[in-house]
Amino acid sequence: MRYFIFVVALGLLATNLFAQQGKEQWVSLFNGRDLKGWKQLNGKASYVVKDGAIVGTTVSNEPNSFLATEKNYTDFILELEFMVDPSMNSGIQFRSESKADYLNGKVHGYQMEIDPSKRAWSGGIYDEGRRLWLYSLEYNEAAKPAFKNNQWNKYRIECMGKSVRTFVNGIPAAHLEDSMLTSGFIALQVHSIGKDEQPGKQIKWRNIRIQTTNLQPKKAAPIFVVNLQPNTLSPSEQLQGVQLLWNGVDTKGWRGAHKNTFPEKGWQIKEGVLSVLKSDGGESTNGGDIVTEDLFGSFELQFEFRITPGANSGVKYFVTEQEQSAGSAIGLEYQILDDDAHPDAKMGAVGNRTMASLYDLIPSLKMSQSRRKPGEWNKGIIRVYPDNRIEHFLNGYKVVEYQRGTPVFYALVARSKYANWKNFGMAEKGRILLQDHGDAVDFRSIKIRKL
Repeated sequence: MRYFIFVVALGLLATNLFAQQGKEQWVSLFNGRDLKGWKQLNGKASYVVKDGAIVGTTVSNEPNSFLATEKNYTDFILELEFMVDPSMNSGIQFRSESKADYLNGKVHGYQMEIDPSKRAWSGGIYDEGRRLWLYSLEYNEAAKPAFKNNQWNKYRIECMGKSVRTFVNGIPAAHLEDSMLTSGFIALQVHSIGKDEQPGKQIKWRNIRIQTTNLQPKKAAPIFVVNLQPNTLSPSEQLQGVQLLWNGVDTKGWRGAHKNTFPEKGWQIKEGVLSVLKSDGGESTNGGDIVTEDLFGSFELQFEFRITPGANSGVKYFVTEQEQSAGSAIGLEYQILDDDAHPDAKMGAVGNRTMASLYDLIPSLKMSQSRRKPGEWNKGIIRVYPDNRIEHFLNGYKVVEYQRGTPVFYALVARSKYANWKNFGMAEKGRILLQDHGDAVDFRSIKIRKL
């Protein structure tokens, strides 16, 4: 009998240990009484504990303030609740750092945005003090209504290896694949305000808890994935049908426009980058444009590009090669241009030849944070929906939106340089084109998903 009881006890103990190993192991980061385990960085906003919550209050003419954990975290799941003044901005830093040799200790790293404004980017991922927007909610508009003003909201951040996912009140908001930084502190931001702005706006945080073991991520959601690892596809992208349009190593899938083979000169593939080489700045006078071998109708095209000072290029779509022209092949064009140094930026009408515009037809919206300097990588996206709605994105911002085949579209074409091209931009399917305009421009991470 004693032996039987001993065996049963061992079995129950093993079952209990197994259950504990599989159970979520939450650790509180805030004890509800004081700021033990936290330290303040950068600005001098006020942080106090009141009624079981951390209360952050804006102070005039101070930089961004951060209440940071004293510990660093690598892989984790973080959950917290907050309520924010609808007229202020904030965010949750994670995998972040503050180093004396980087901008005099400025906090930099990933941030889950808190944005109660009409823009509604709460849940997006911003790279504070570094690369700016990585995942705006323009990529996932279905998540915009998840945040609720004047209410307690619940945030969840899942960081596991190169994968970062965010949730707002249980709704999937952002999915980022990146490997720039894998460890750092967590911090609560009180955004800076100018000397003429009214101080005293508040944000409150409570129920701040973290898991670092036995991590169980939520089921992957079919939302847009920003993958910043060049020329790769994450498992989630593959499940969504995203394909590499350029494989990063050779010319497979591409050829010269109006040619049977890839250009013998004017283009270079080196270390995962596809480059137009510098020539005379003329249109298709060196290697010439290159096009995909495949045709595409409704699609989502992603590409990263890097310009040199004064450069001109473009990504065209619905290219049929049926038209004969002295320069580049004809098609709808996502303009790539150094707006500050190339004269084309001042040509056309109302800026419709500037960066990310629908070339010579529709000017792109101009937002300072959507722009990168020559030598820095940009992320462009072109979405073509089955109903002919088309969108251009630049570094997280939607900068062009139109619908081809409408009276407005035809009117724009009629006043453009394409007025004499029959059925311009109206092909059911066409090729994707990278333009050789005689200037040095780099491309990588060219991907496509059929819609």
